[in-house]
Amino acid sequence: MVPPNTTVSPLPHARWWRAGVVQAVSPPGVIDLGPGYLEPSLLPVDEVLPLYAEALTEFGPAALSYGANAGAEPLRALVAARHGCTADEVMVTAGTSQALTLLCTVLGRPGRSVVVERTSYDLGRSIMTDHGLRLHEVDADGEGVRPQALDRTLSQGDDVAFVYLTPTFHNPTGTVAGTSRRRQLLAVAARHGVPIVEDDAYTELSLDRTAPPPSLAALAGRRGVIRLGSFAKTLGPGLRLGWLEAEPDLVETLTSRGQLVSGGSLNHLTSLAVAMLMGDGRYDRRLAWLRDQLRLRRETLVAALRAGLGESVTIDRPAGGFFVWLTFDPRRSEASLLAAADRAGVAVAPGSRYGSTPGTHVRLAYSFNPPDRLAEAAARLAAAWRNEETLR
Repeated sequence: MVPPNTTVSPLPHARWWRAGVVQAVSPPGVIDLGPGYLEPSLLPVDEVLPLYAEALTEFGPAALSYGANAGAEPLRALVAARHGCTADEVMVTAGTSQALTLLCTVLGRPGRSVVVERTSYDLGRSIMTDHGLRLHEVDADGEGVRPQALDRTLSQGDDVAFVYLTPTFHNPTGTVAGTSRRRQLLAVAARHGVPIVEDDAYTELSLDRTAPPPSLAALAGRRGVIRLGSFAKTLGPGLRLGWLEAEPDLVETLTSRGQLVSGGSLNHLTSLAVAMLMGDGRYDRRLAWLRDQLRLRRETLVAALRAGLGESVTIDRPAGGFFVWLTFDPRRSEASLLAAADRAGVAVAPGSRYGSTPGTHVRLAYSFNPPDRLAEAAARLAAAWRNEETLR
C-alpha cells in the first residue's frame, strides 16, 4: 500500500464542507480550536473509497442484507484479536454516543445516578442526563478519579447505574491513569458491585512512543467493565462505527434489544468495509501516519502557546488524544478569556462545559487545523490574553 500523502493539497470537494452537510462550520476568518474533530485533510477519503467495493466483492449479497445483531463477525473477530478478548465479548455499535445511549437505557432508568469525574466529556454527560440519570461528580487528580473519593461516593447508598471513566487520554484534560490507579479503581467498583463504563475513544492515538497502560477492561478480563471504542477519531466520524466490549451475557442482553432484533447490526456494510482495512495491515499503517500528523500539531500548538504565554498559564502537554488543557490563575474570569479569544478570531472550549472543576480552564483541540493555523491561533490567543490580563 502506498502511504497516505503527507502534503496537504486543495480538496476539490471543499465546496461541500458547509453547514447542512457537516455538523459544524466556523465563520470565515475564525480558527476553531473547539471541537474534537479531525482536520479535513486527515480524513482518509482515498483509503476508504475502495473499501466498499472490496467488501461487496468479498461478501456479495450478504453485505447488503440485515447484519448479525451483534455486528459482522469478521469485524468483531478483528477487534477481539486486537484487544485481547473473544468475539462474543464484542458488539459493533454506531459509535461511542450510540453505545452510551444504549447502556443508559439498559443499565439506567430515570432517577438513578452515574458517577463521573468532576471534569468529564460534556456530550457524554448530556446523553446521560437526557435519559434522566443524575450525575454524581467525584474528585480527581492528575491520574483521574481518586479511589478513596470513589469509595466514599459508592458507600453513600445511592442507586448507581454505573461509573463512567476515561482513564486514557482523558477528555478534556488529557490525563492518563497509571496501572496501579486502574487496579485500585477496579477493586473499589467491584467491592460495591457497580459496573464501570470505560470510554476509550482516544486510546490508539498515543503520541509519545510509549503505549498507555492496559485498559480497565483488559485488567478486569471484561468482568464488571464495559469498554467503548470508536473509529471516529482514527478514521472518521462519518463512518458512524465503533464497538463495545463486555461480558458475553451483557453483550447478548444488549443485542437482544428490539432495535437490533428488528434491524440487525448497526452499520453493517461499513463494518465489512472497515474489516477489509483492518485485515491486512492497512489500518495500522494509517494509524502510524495519523499519529505523526497529530504529534506535529500538538508540538506546534504547545510550543507556540508556551512561547507566547510564558509561565502565566499552565499548559498541559498531553501524551495522546486531541486536546491541550490550559489552567489559568483562578482570579481570571473564564468569560473574559472567552471574550478575548472571540475578539481575536479564535474559537475555544470553556472549561466549565466539562463539569464543576475548581479554577479557570480552557480546552484547545490541535486535531482540527494544520500546523500553520495552529501557530497563528496560538499567537492570536497569547496577544489577546496578555492584553486582557493587562486590562484587569
